Amino acid sequence: MFKPFIINPPVFFGALIIIFLFLAVGALFPANAEEIFRSLQAGILNQFGWFYLLSVGIFLVAVLLMCLGRFGRLKLGPDDATPDFSFVSWIAMLFAAGMGIGLMFYAVGEPMTHYMAPPTADPRTAAAIREAMTVTFFHWGLHAWAIYAVVGLSLAYFGYRYNLPLTIRSGLYPLLKERIHGPIGHAVDIFAVVGTMFGLATSLGTGASQISAGFNYLFGWPIGPEVQLPVIAIVTAAATLSVTTGLDKGVRILSELNLVVAILLMVFVLAVGPTSDLLRDFVQNLGLYLDTLVLRTFNIYAYSPTPWIDAWTLFYWAWWISWSPFVGMFIARISRGRTVREFVTAVLFIPAGFTFIWMTVFGNTAITVDMGVAAGQLGTAISKDISVGLFQFFQYLPFPLITSTLAVILVAIFFVTSADSASLVIDAISAGGETETTIGQRIFWCVLEGVVAATLLLAGGLSALQAVTVASALPFSIVMLALVWSLYVGMRADLAQQEAHGGNAHVPMAQPASGLTWQRRLGLMMHAPTKVQVEKFIANQVRPALEQVAAELSSRERETQVVEEANGAIALRSPAEGVRDFVYGVSLVSHPQATLSPMSAKMPEQRYEARTYFSSGGRGYNIMGMNRDQLIGDVLVQFERYLALVQSPEVQLMHAAPEHESGV
Repeated sequence: MFKPFIINPPVFFGALIIIFLFLAVGALFPANAEEIFRSLQAGILNQFGWFYLLSVGIFLVAVLLMCLGRFGRLKLGPDDATPDFSFVSWIAMLFAAGMGIGLMFYAVGEPMTHYMAPPTADPRTAAAIREAMTVTFFHWGLHAWAIYAVVGLSLAYFGYRYNLPLTIRSGLYPLLKERIHGPIGHAVDIFAVVGTMFGLATSLGTGASQISAGFNYLFGWPIGPEVQLPVIAIVTAAATLSVTTGLDKGVRILSELNLVVAILLMVFVLAVGPTSDLLRDFVQNLGLYLDTLVLRTFNIYAYSPTPWIDAWTLFYWAWWISWSPFVGMFIARISRGRTVREFVTAVLFIPAGFTFIWMTVFGNTAITVDMGVAAGQLGTAISKDISVGLFQFFQYLPFPLITSTLAVILVAIFFVTSADSASLVIDAISAGGETETTIGQRIFWCVLEGVVAATLLLAGGLSALQAVTVASALPFSIVMLALVWSLYVGMRADLAQQEAHGGNAHVPMAQPASGLTWQRRLGLMMHAPTKVQVEKFIANQVRPALEQVAAELSSRERETQVVEEANGAIALRSPAEGVRDFVYGVSLVSHPQATLSPMSAKMPEQRYEARTYFSSGGRGYNIMGMNRDQLIGDVLVQFERYLALVQSPEVQLMHAAPEHESGV
């Protein structure tokens, strides 16, 4: 039986209209599509290139300030939240996030291209080598991960600390308040969906081009649409199979194996290449990158315009911006419980550090080969078609057939996992943050990704994909600047409230589980409630208690309502003018049941609680077992505490604080 789509109609249909408008250009005007897309890209970069460059500079500076300043100690979740993953596992997943089709495609191609045609140096000289590796590091380094960090930090901070849905609009609540549920919020999520779709299409296009080049090397097949389109169709089918049949676990295992094979391939190149020279080159490349970091961050070549920056730096910034909802969602989901300082430090430096090693091993080895045994032929081949770079490079190393075959397999698996994961992200955003959607709509987004990539590849090749990426990233870059400001406002309010609480001796303290007899408390400790029991407690005890308090507050001219929130949580929300709202929420949470003796082997694997949360991120506690009167009493204790805090001088100054996230 067909199940209706679970969607947010304005976002779902709004995004489709924009996507189909771009596709219509390619389908209706195939002869002129490439020129149309080129003109679009040139016009945007000519008028707004400075804006892309300045925005990315702001992103990097902003996340570093959040990391190094007082905001760094805030948690991505309640104050007592603990990380969902061990530090080693978390680092490993961030490390994996740095790998993808782009690194396979550009590992040899970009350093060699800059070596042959650097922005300012003379081609094929020592100065060209220095500039080639510096700009490669610049494009794949801290700036790219600062872009991802802005989106990931916003999603994690407002999603986990304030129990909001993991959608882009949630990050703007401190600025937009209830308007995030209106046209502005819809527009924000539309930009995120469209940007992610075309960013993914660009990745699929580069992947298809590289696989086509690999097949040309291995089997002599032509490089062109006759091979690229079937590749896209097969990958789209594989991604669709993954999201519809529960094979995502198998795909995850395959992607982890893929990461190991990619690292082994890098180690192989390091071993058979000029090993000692590469280690020396890495140190030099890192020094040159750091030395020129500030200048390149803001260098738009205003006094000596060059098309180089449009074709490379500005395209990269647009690509990373369009790709940021996808990567940001991934790193947000694995980072609950981390501090802002931990998050920013790890996200900025771990993937970028691995990328620097990767680019040095492949890029400097390729330049050495071109200067030596290849006698310039490698550079000539890459200048004609950058997609063949990796396979032409392997010809000058041992076992070229094996390494080229592995490279094709690596790109194909990265291809499938990217399409699979990105379709789920797009689906979640278009569904208003819902993660449990129908299979039909997941299939729809998977298929649409393949159609978009194939249509634009036919319409103008990689240049068409790049042009659409640049266009779709422009509005989302504005959204990201708003996310930066929103994070500042929200974090400033949270920090001020923490400090007000720490310095206010007259604030009444809550009594978790107050009113329970000691026998009842002991019983709850010995017999952990089931998930169903906690759900019934929230429905039959918590909701009526909160509704009673809400009705009483409303009768006293303080408008209050009880609302359902993400993940089945329920909250009492009472808005206030000039200060933060009062919020008393209860959610079902679980954590592993400790095993203390052989007897506990019969106990549930997970212990479930009805845990309070407050939008300031204050410590919550388990209220399971309270009766209705005790629950009302607990709400009043928290409300009294809230009133004492918002009347303190520190909090009274927070006129710009977000209203929605203002409980104690």
